[in-house]
Amino acid sequence: MIDLTLDARTDRVDWSEAKRLLHEDDFDNGRSPEDFRRCFENSQNVVYARADGQLVGMARMLSDGICNAYLLDVWTSALHRRRGIGSRMVRDLLAQVPGHHVGLQTDDAEGFYRSLGFQKQRIFMSTIVGTWLDHGQH
Repeated sequence: MIDLTLDARTDRVDWSEAKRLLHEDDFDNGRSPEDFRRCFENSQNVVYARADGQLVGMARMLSDGICNAYLLDVWTSALHRRRGIGSRMVRDLLAQVPGHHVGLQTDDAEGFYRSLGFQKQRIFMSTIVGTWLDHGQH
C-alpha cells in the first residue's frame, strides 16, 4: 500500500526530475524544466500527487474564476497508473471551480475523461501564434 498525498506545493517540485519523468513516459512536448515550472506557477489551480514522498502525478487548470476553465497537463507516472491517482487529481481540480464550464483536449484518454463526466464537444479550434515554444525571448 502506498502513502499517496495530493498538494499544490509547486515549490516542492524538482522540475529537472519532473521533466525526466515526463520524458520517460513519452509525455514531454518539448518544454524545458523552466517552462514546466512557469506553466504550473502561472496556473490558477495545480495539484501534485506524491507516493511515499515521490512525485507520481501532476495536473493544472487555467480559469477565469467566473465560468470557464481549461484542464491540462494531467500526468500520472506509468508505474502508478490505473490506481485512481489521475481521477483524484482531476476531481481535486474540478472541486476548485464550481459553476465553471471546464474544457480539455486529449489525444488518447477520452474514456478516462468520460468516466469523470466530460462529454465530447462538436468543435474545438486552435492556433499557434508564431513558432511553437518560441516566445521571442532571445
